[in-house]
Amino acid sequence: MSDLSQQLTDDMKTAMREKDKVALNTVRMLKSAVKNAAIEKGGADAELNDAEIIAVIRKEVKKRQDSIEQYEGAGRPELAEGEKAEITVLEKYLPTPLSADEIAAAVDEAIAEVGATSKKEMGQVMKVLQEKTGGRADGKALSQAVMSKLG
Repeated sequence: MSDLSQQLTDDMKTAMREKDKVALNTVRMLKSAVKNAAIEKGGADAELNDAEIIAVIRKEVKKRQDSIEQYEGAGRPELAEGEKAEITVLEKYLPTPLSADEIAAAVDEAIAEVGATSKKEMGQVMKVLQEKTGGRADGKALSQAVMSKLG
């Protein structure tokens, strides 16, 4: 069992003891999403490593961000607040995000490593960049930074 997976289990138990419904429901949902991703990867007995679990967490955060937009657009701020509370719980499992300066430096390194000169090579740069950042930066932010440099 990975460290992150064990932490999820421990946090779920803590949330049960403290009767923290938001944290409990969010961690339960996350454990379920992780288990589903593991099953998709390799069957019923498969387990994910920490990097794969972080990818699942990012996906769940993105779902909630999309839901917040939908709820706010529909005039349902109370539902949007619930999603924001879940994002707060999920974000504590994510690594510290990179600053704008760190992203810019990583983009410069990746472009130099690949030797990219145009947007045609953006895919190669993004592949290297995502390996370098290790899930500590949003893919959308990375692609915008790469496009502005290669533009």
